[in-house]
Amino acid sequence: MMISRDYLAKSIQDALRETPVAALLGARQVGKTTLARQLAATWPEPVHVFDMEDATDSLALRNPKQALAGLTGLVIIDEVQRAPHLFTALRPLVDRMPLPARFCLLGSAAPEIIRGVSESLAGRVSFVPVTGLTLDEVGAGRRDDLWLRGGFPRSFLASSSSASLAWRRDFIRTHVERDVPALGIRVQAGVLHRFWSMLAHYHGQVWNGEELGRSLGVTGKTVRHYLEILEGTYLVRVLPPWFENAGKRIVKSPKVYLRDSGLLHAFWGVESMRGLLGHPKYGASWEGFAMEQILARMPAAQPYFWATRQGAELDLFLERDGRRTGVEFKCADAPDMTKSMRIAMADLGLDRLLVVYPGGRIYALQENVTVMPLMEAVQRLEAAE
Repeated sequence: MMISRDYLAKSIQDALRETPVAALLGARQVGKTTLARQLAATWPEPVHVFDMEDATDSLALRNPKQALAGLTGLVIIDEVQRAPHLFTALRPLVDRMPLPARFCLLGSAAPEIIRGVSESLAGRVSFVPVTGLTLDEVGAGRRDDLWLRGGFPRSFLASSSSASLAWRRDFIRTHVERDVPALGIRVQAGVLHRFWSMLAHYHGQVWNGEELGRSLGVTGKTVRHYLEILEGTYLVRVLPPWFENAGKRIVKSPKVYLRDSGLLHAFWGVESMRGLLGHPKYGASWEGFAMEQILARMPAAQPYFWATRQGAELDLFLERDGRRTGVEFKCADAPDMTKSMRIAMADLGLDRLLVVYPGGRIYALQENVTVMPLMEAVQRLEAAE
């Protein structure tokens, strides 16, 4: 089964029209290679593909100037973070006029990509974040499947729930045993796996590195390094706090989420919707899932959360052109106005507050506070981008 990803396909085409280099960034197995193949199938000029996990292609690009200088059309380089020397070589190639070739780089590790770009390709590259499958791509009728299985295409499209869960467990093991070491990062696979599992049980909570470090028997600095590995490979979201001079004691540590709900459920041992709905932290699962669905369609947004030491909080805070939007995620049949919402509206000066829940109705709680299903929230927030 092929799911159309027209939004991302258009983003890639737009990026290559604007700059000579487009960098597709996202977790492994999220669909970057499939998107690149679809792009290649419709590209009107010659297409050349290199995969840095392929020994022959890797050897061919040891001398990138010799290998790439004579190519025209579109050059696709997959898993480019494995060859950081390419960035220096690409700069003179993309500065040629007229430009004989454009480059599409696929990367699954942020630090190497960003470092190379900052040193060599600044002003010459457009970034295209590639997430897992989204609700608008699979259809609102499959929301629960997407929530349970997550957005990795092979997990979502698996023949059964048990096959999907098995794929996710294999992905987790492969990531810590093969993918992370392939980046030149030295860390014990078993320790990183335990940290990731612990993080799943802290999903949606304020980061406390010292506490996690004590549980693992390592320092807070070490667990911060583990967190950076998972964040840099697009598997964890570190959501920063919003704080300003509000006259209150504000939480200033970030919150941490597993970005893919399917991986979260794999760590929890949840295989069915019945099991998820009966899990004591299913509300935190909904919060993370719904948040990622919203942010997937708002790639330019800088998201925050807000919380006070007195207990008031807001799950998601967005500011654009001076307009402030708050989003609350509620796993309830009919969410109502809360004291925390009133405090957030007043203290943050919100222009509107959306309460996103798994139900199907849209209704107002008061002026500028509206309860709505996830799909409607995604559409409203995307339209404001």
